[in-house]
Amino acid sequence: MSELSQLSPQPLWDIFAKICSIPHPSYHEEQLAEYIVGWAKEKGFHVERDQVGNILIRKPATAGMENRKPVVLQAHLDMVPQKNNDTVHDFTKDPIQPYIDGEWVKARGTTLGADNGIGMASALAVLADENVVHGPLEVLLTMTEEAGMDGAFGLQSNWLQADILINTDSEEEGEIYMGCAGGIDFTSNLHLDREAVPAGFETFKLTLKGLKGGHSGGEIHVGLGNANKLLVRFLAGHAEELDLRLIDFNGGTLRNAIPREAFATIAVAADKVDAL
Repeated sequence: MSELSQLSPQPLWDIFAKICSIPHPSYHEEQLAEYIVGWAKEKGFHVERDQVGNILIRKPATAGMENRKPVVLQAHLDMVPQKNNDTVHDFTKDPIQPYIDGEWVKARGTTLGADNGIGMASALAVLADENVVHGPLEVLLTMTEEAGMDGAFGLQSNWLQADILINTDSEEEGEIYMGCAGGIDFTSNLHLDREAVPAGFETFKLTLKGLKGGHSGGEIHVGLGNANKLLVRFLAGHAEELDLRLIDFNGGTLRNAIPREAFATIAVAADKVDAL
């Protein structure tokens, strides 16, 4: 039994713990999708999939509620696969390891996948709860949201029967969001002047880690540290006084995650080592 089973409401947290146990990074959601389809069939719900792999589950209205407007609860199947540099974890094979830390549920060395695992768990828990009174109900689980919205873009226009869609991929309990964050991808080419490391220089690897990280849309405005920016700021600010040479720079792993770690390999003159 998962540690999360002690949390309330237990059915929701049991489902979330099961989701965590099945690998589901972007482009590798099929194992989780197959589990959910099997779960829905076992519960006696109507379930189907479309040409891009989205899952649609339907549950009839509670007796006496048949004339209410149909509602669809929507979540996405994939999660952002990010880990600490010193963590050994294969997101395509290894389960997420959630644990309780005070008032928070966290994961050991990796992202938790609450985006959107807790949304999936909420929708499935509503389906499974016979005490929830509802009109005609649908649950839509889409593919590969984090890496390109593939499932949403591939959705058939006539597939859903509901008039109202509630997206569960939000950040604050009890809040309704109107709007979304945008993003831009770009590729740039820079001309670099390369040279051999001068004689008498010593090399160092600088590591900046331990930052909180965060979502580049939902948390970009709250002043969280960006490891890439902070390390570059340090290098640029001391490049002249240290006569610094940049050998390598690497930081961040995903376009929609604020970088938590960054690494630079540099060379400085021997007489600048103490200053560094």
